[in-house]
Amino acid sequence: MDLTILQGSTFNYALRWESLPIVYRPITAITNGAPATITAALHGIPDGWRAAVVSAGGMSQINAKNAPLRDSDYHAATVIDPNTVAFNDTNAAGFTPYTSGGYLQFNTPVDLTGYTARMSIRNIVGGAELLRLTTENGFIALDIVQATINLTLDAVTTDIQTWTQAVYSLEMISPVGVITTLISGAVTLTQEVTIV
Repeated sequence: MDLTILQGSTFNYALRWESLPIVYRPITAITNGAPATITAALHGIPDGWRAAVVSAGGMSQINAKNAPLRDSDYHAATVIDPNTVAFNDTNAAGFTPYTSGGYLQFNTPVDLTGYTARMSIRNIVGGAELLRLTTENGFIALDIVQATINLTLDAVTTDIQTWTQAVYSLEMISPVGVITTLISGAVTLTQEVTIV
């Protein structure tokens, strides 16, 4: 996963760590509206989590198109209440009315309790470290309730960076010391146009 940081601007990125098993919550209603609103009792989805509808009767247009699911089948779920989510990117006003059945499908959020995180930005793989983000230095925050890993660089920090191309990896460290490389890739620092 490649990242872009704009020099002189605040950088924010929220990452959601998905795991198995796949969760299926029975659907009891889907509205013909904008956005599409889905009722699935005690769905347990954190706000913003990726979810898909599978096997819904009547409103086939909202069903995932692939089995197994691909990235294009998922929507960011906006939590309305413990039983209802909305797909803000889906206008279901013209869809065939929902009749019955179906499931709200999503991957299990990893419980981040007790985890720490670290991310190193280097000029090349194994090269000089240009910037370090950790839970200890405040550049990474773990939201246990929303199950998100939040990367944040303030504008002052991005402003003083002088590199333009680099590489990075983000590691999660479990409470018992197991290290998982969650994402890695290229990172680009785009030069700012407006200078204060």
